[in-house]
Amino acid sequence: MAEIVNLRAAKKARQRAEARAKGDENAAKFGRTKAEKDLEKTRAQKARRDLDGHERE
Repeated sequence: MAEIVNLRAAKKARQRAEARAKGDENAAKFGRTKAEKDLEKTRAQKARRDLDGHERE
């Protein structure tokens, strides 16, 4: 005899798995770690300071 499956629960589980897979894909494509974001921010601040330091009065 076959196993009884609640179709509503199976549908919700499938949707959760698809959403998780899409989220993981987006994180791999667009995500950056906090350290990478901080490094980029620090480099931008240094570049701005260097540019401001070369301004003529």
